[in-house]
Amino acid sequence: MTEQHLGIFLIQVLLLLGLARGLGEVLRRFGHPPLVGEIAIGLLLGPTLLGRAWPAMQTALFPPDPIQLAMLDTVAWFGVLFLLLETGLEVDVSAAWRQRGPALRIGVIGVLVPLAFGFGFSWLLPERYLTGPGVRLPFALFLGTTMAISAMVIIARVLHDLDLVKSDLGLVTLCGYAVNDILAWVILSVVLGMATPVGVRPGPVALSLLIAIAFTAFCLTWGLRGVDRAIAYVSQRLPDQPGVVLSLVSCLGLASGALTHRVGLTALFGFFLAGIMAGESHALSERTRNVVSQMVHSVFVPLYFAGIGLQYDFLANFDWFIVTFVTVISIVTKFGGAWLGALGKSVSREDRLSIGIAFTPSGVTGIVVADLALQHGILTTEVFVGIVVSAIVSSLLVAPWLSWSIHRRKAVNVLSFFVRWAAVPDLRGATREEVIHELCSGLATHEGTPAPDVCAAEVWKREELQGTGTGNGVAIPHTRLPDLRRPVLVFGRSIAGVDWDAPDGLPVHLVFLLLSPEHESGVQLQILAALANGFAEAPARERLIEATSDAETMAALNEALRSQNITRVTSV
Repeated sequence: MTEQHLGIFLIQVLLLLGLARGLGEVLRRFGHPPLVGEIAIGLLLGPTLLGRAWPAMQTALFPPDPIQLAMLDTVAWFGVLFLLLETGLEVDVSAAWRQRGPALRIGVIGVLVPLAFGFGFSWLLPERYLTGPGVRLPFALFLGTTMAISAMVIIARVLHDLDLVKSDLGLVTLCGYAVNDILAWVILSVVLGMATPVGVRPGPVALSLLIAIAFTAFCLTWGLRGVDRAIAYVSQRLPDQPGVVLSLVSCLGLASGALTHRVGLTALFGFFLAGIMAGESHALSERTRNVVSQMVHSVFVPLYFAGIGLQYDFLANFDWFIVTFVTVISIVTKFGGAWLGALGKSVSREDRLSIGIAFTPSGVTGIVVADLALQHGILTTEVFVGIVVSAIVSSLLVAPWLSWSIHRRKAVNVLSFFVRWAAVPDLRGATREEVIHELCSGLATHEGTPAPDVCAAEVWKREELQGTGTGNGVAIPHTRLPDLRRPVLVFGRSIAGVDWDAPDGLPVHLVFLLLSPEHESGVQLQILAALANGFAEAPARERLIEATSDAETMAALNEALRSQNITRVTSV
């Protein structure tokens, strides 16, 4: 490598990172995933557009020199490896296990249905979409697996933008995704271990499956405990150096990736499992997780997806039939699988529709899997382009489609559920548990509410599944109770602030405790969304914090909730 290589590389990274991040943020403001903008920049600077309009400039910026290509390729690989590490951090195995009824059904059926249909339909595709004779079986396996994996990165962002990530719908969806991702990556690792460009090797299949299952089982048991202790030890010994924890998590990913690659599985699977192990650590704060996510999505991910657009001419390899085939089969079968998995009394009909929609995007992970298959010589460039376009389409569709499924529900007047006389304008509790118990005590005489200890225990059980600190000093702890006839909402304010392990690390000053009937058709979700939206802006929060009387408190609540087009009614 020479200084000239380094100079060109710096210009390449500057262009790709600056433009991809810029366009990605523009699209995010319009409710679309940044992934689309990142790929679009690659198409703009690659052979698809710039290579056609000004080939000399495209070659000057991205010369076909092996060393130059290797430098960008190395950065791209770091991007996808750490993307899988960050995806693993989002997988909450303990919450999925405690929600194992609906989460297990949604996750397993949500993988097997699209895998089965994707494999079956892919088997029937014409020979022209295959890379050669004798590859139909690995081709169908890879394409079916690609269509079965949903994109947790995409849906987590969508749930956050719609203020649903802390709701029961968000919890069940993310727990289902946890099962979905683990099962899908086990299947992918086995497929990678047994597939070659010239066919399937039956011999290593059983060994690959055994290794994948054994390593997954180890990581989800002893691995979780060991990593938790290691992160706790480092955090206690070096509390003023949080970067050491980031280094530890990165080294864990590198070690796991090297191990899975060594035993014949993909290194991506190792990084994914490393993320799960680190994410389950109680010593890893929400703030640290957020730092890891920001690092990955601010630098590595844009370079990886912009780089995809640089490698291929999407116009020359665009095939309408395969694009339509992959898009329709992927979206329909993933929706159907998740919808079938959500059948049962534990999930309402309204939530079932939303869960089915939430599992439709392929997005990030689908493209990563397709890229692996392309590198292994299993997929043609035309099929790869079809998968990328399908991922873009499904990623663009999921946010407005999911938003429609929420807003089509019957409107509710949130203020009608406030119990005004139970409000606590000056909370004395110094911890989450104490604040929850204090608010439950205020509702002790309300019809259908259990004793304070029982009520607080149920709320805390839900809090342990998924923290309810939404950020900006607001928390909305909630749970479902069997004897309630209608939702109950009580407000509390902490002048000093309480540590709620919120994503932004800020103390919580405004607490809304929501109790809902055990079986209700989505009212809880609407209340949570309205509260999150109503107090998203600083002026609304400040008015409530600075209120000096019950009248000012109710006026601040009315003002915030009116911005959500909710009619003012008398509180109970």
